[in-house]
Amino acid sequence: MVTAICAVVPAHNEEAFIGRCLTALTVAARHARTTYSSVQVRIVVVADSCTDQTAQLAASFPGVDVLSLHARTVGAARAEGVDFALAAFRHNPAFDPSGKAGWIANTDADSVVPANWFTTQIALAADGCDVMIGTVRPDFGDLTDQQIAAWTARHTPGAPNGHVHGANLGVRASVYEAAGGFYPQTEHEDVELVHRLKASGARLVASEACEVLTSGRQVGKTPGGYARYLAEDLVPDDDAVAS
Repeated sequence: MVTAICAVVPAHNEEAFIGRCLTALTVAARHARTTYSSVQVRIVVVADSCTDQTAQLAASFPGVDVLSLHARTVGAARAEGVDFALAAFRHNPAFDPSGKAGWIANTDADSVVPANWFTTQIALAADGCDVMIGTVRPDFGDLTDQQIAAWTARHTPGAPNGHVHGANLGVRASVYEAAGGFYPQTEHEDVELVHRLKASGARLVASEACEVLTSGRQVGKTPGGYARYLAEDLVPDDDAVAS
């Protein structure tokens, strides 16, 4: 049984989104504590090379830990947040030092988790899941009608596609540490980690049970991230021209 779960949120100049992200995480944390009274829940924001008010806004949320980092590397930010949370959990004598009872829930600062986000991952872990590969949905308010139609056509309700998104990725602490954790990559650190977890024999589960809403922005923080996919791959140029 998971007795400690942490949400790790890397953030680089996300003052426009961090408030709604943490509001949703706070609701999800409250729901988890009500459902599982013995489970510790932590929320960690890693403000990486921020020059705006991201860190200050995050610090205004009670119970949210805010770390400052100057790596400008999402992989390093995620790893820093995980290390901090696991170290904090291990100071509690009730925490299993092997890490089997710890769970790392990852999301992004421009994303909004549902109220059942933590509880779903705790339940999956209890069923033997080591890695949850969760679905995400872009904010349709940021997309064109053509983009919405293309996204909808590629996503069948009830059939998670197994695509890896750092905005909705959960992993048991013990298998995370055994695989070496997040590498300090500027992008695709989530995909690379899941590749190593799969190779290690961890049990992976693709799930849409706690789908995360993420920004539909078309210019992202990294060259090859989800924003580039929405802007360039979702509606190929030839389709756009044909329409």
